[in-house]
Amino acid sequence: MGLSPPAGRAVDAVKLTRLQARIRACTRCVAAGYLDRAVPVLDGDIGDRVMIVGQAPGVVELTTRMPFSGRAGAELRRWLARAGIGEHDLPYRTSITKCFPGKAATGSGDRRPSPAEVALCAPWLETEIRLVRPEIIILVGTLAIERLWGPARLGDIVGRSKRSAALGGALLIPLPHPSGASRWLNDPANRARLDRGLTLLGTRWRGLQSDTGRR
Repeated sequence: MGLSPPAGRAVDAVKLTRLQARIRACTRCVAAGYLDRAVPVLDGDIGDRVMIVGQAPGVVELTTRMPFSGRAGAELRRWLARAGIGEHDLPYRTSITKCFPGKAATGSGDRRPSPAEVALCAPWLETEIRLVRPEIIILVGTLAIERLWGPARLGDIVGRSKRSAALGGALLIPLPHPSGASRWLNDPANRARLDRGLTLLGTRWRGLQSDTGRR
């Protein structure tokens, strides 16, 4: 987590605090009839050099009001720990849509937010990225990957990275969704891809830490 605003970024820190307050008060999807209840969830500071972008909060986050605090979040934190990112280092955490979308009609996993819901939330995420200016963005799950990386198969991109000029030059690192409902990681080849992705993340994370130490 970021501690104090970097030099010259105090104004952005104030803007981010105000933005987060507006996001947490947002009821756009309720007004549009997509949700019965609005509980926007996000957490982070202006000094965070890494940002995690997921699909949407889960049902546990309705109570905790903290991102990635359910079972999938616990698995994600285990992945981050493998990359050397501990609990005290947790990055900025947000998502494509900010509210729990409800359970999927099949009863397995959470409902994928509709394109209309994604469009309503898009300005929030765009402004978060513009103000925070993360150097690394971890994309968790296919919806985040599609929105910020572009259309791609998990098997083709997990374990890789690329820079995005559209996102301020941030390095994008895609990961699968850590939900137990996903069977993607049942394949040993996919688990190897995840290992490569976490190794890559760890290398980049250590580079950021070394850079911070030289400042």
